[in-house]
Amino acid sequence: MLRRILLAGFSVLASCGHPTGVMTPVALTANTPKTSQVEMLVATTRQPSANPATLFNGERSPKPYLTDIAISIPPKRAAGTVQWPEKLPPNPATDFAVTRVEQLETRAEGRAWFQQHLVDGHALVFIHGFNNTYEDSVFRLAQIVHDSGMKATPVLFTWPSRAKLTAYEYDKESTNYSRTALEQALRILAQDPSVKDITILAHSMGTWLAMESLRQMGIRDGHVNTKIRDVILASPDIDIQVFAKQFVEMGTPHPKFTIFVSQDDRALAVSSLITGKVSRLGAIDPSKEPYRSRLEEAGIAAIDLTKVDTGDKLNHGKFAESPEIVQLIGQRLMTGQPLTDSNITLGEGVAAVVGGTVQTVGKVAGTAVAAPLTIIGQPLPAAAKPVEVEDTLRADPQSKPLTQ
Repeated sequence: MLRRILLAGFSVLASCGHPTGVMTPVALTANTPKTSQVEMLVATTRQPSANPATLFNGERSPKPYLTDIAISIPPKRAAGTVQWPEKLPPNPATDFAVTRVEQLETRAEGRAWFQQHLVDGHALVFIHGFNNTYEDSVFRLAQIVHDSGMKATPVLFTWPSRAKLTAYEYDKESTNYSRTALEQALRILAQDPSVKDITILAHSMGTWLAMESLRQMGIRDGHVNTKIRDVILASPDIDIQVFAKQFVEMGTPHPKFTIFVSQDDRALAVSSLITGKVSRLGAIDPSKEPYRSRLEEAGIAAIDLTKVDTGDKLNHGKFAESPEIVQLIGQRLMTGQPLTDSNITLGEGVAAVVGGTVQTVGKVAGTAVAAPLTIIGQPLPAAAKPVEVEDTLRADPQSKPLTQ
């Protein structure tokens, strides 16, 4: 009964939706205003839909698929938003529109695509969250790449989400189903000598998939491939203690971790209640103990977006819907410039996010490199008693409970 009530409330908060079936390519004509083009390689464990308008559905496929996709982005739009068409076919002058879809049949074709689209040796792998269709994830990555101005080759990994609010458990199991496929995709990228570094950007439930795949890689090899330089977890829907265990078991050295959190994230509040009132990583207050010390000890930077307003009713997609935040990802994190290194002031990062200075900037700037950055303007209500994760973070990284 409680879960039904929660999901009903989730439905009220969710968006009204948009037209489906937008994956059929449209042609750009001489009369089309100049648009921006985003080209991406899409890997998926979804089942083909046999419909060119959707390409893939939310069911699981034992065989992964690769697709070359190009998206046209209209010239006049608000940054941080996806311009879904009001009717089909999309109008490239006003809407996001797919302009090319080409299925790739072999890994060799995937490698060839990557060679042709290589940008300074940098690769971005995006993993979407809960309640996303194939086209949702394609358009979201196109928006992120365009609005961030990042210089990297975009790769989307989309897992089988049924895109229904009542399918939370199915979606969670689909991430588990897909973790080996994601690990293999990351290995293939890392094996390419032309790839200098890989950044993983994962959102919501997709952060679970990212962590599980990196944990698997660490267990197999003793550590995560060193080309995987940065891991950015936005609104991570992960049990805090489980995250600590995953982090330890992926071995050392670790990639650089950055987490985006928000204490007003309503989607994570619902997730917490569904999963037994267990605190989610994406809803912590990183300025409070024990989180601040534990994050600093682990070398994890935490960015608190609680006071950043994007108009998102769920406060769950701020990382992509705030123009300043998405530009921060592209211009600093994606180029190997952590917000807390000694070469820049934190004031620059804070100003880029909230458009001004914050009283705590001076104090934060004087702390260790990995100290969390807090982008908040006023005190928040007292939170529930934090979960103690020290024992887990200090656990033996060589422990392999699944093999003993």
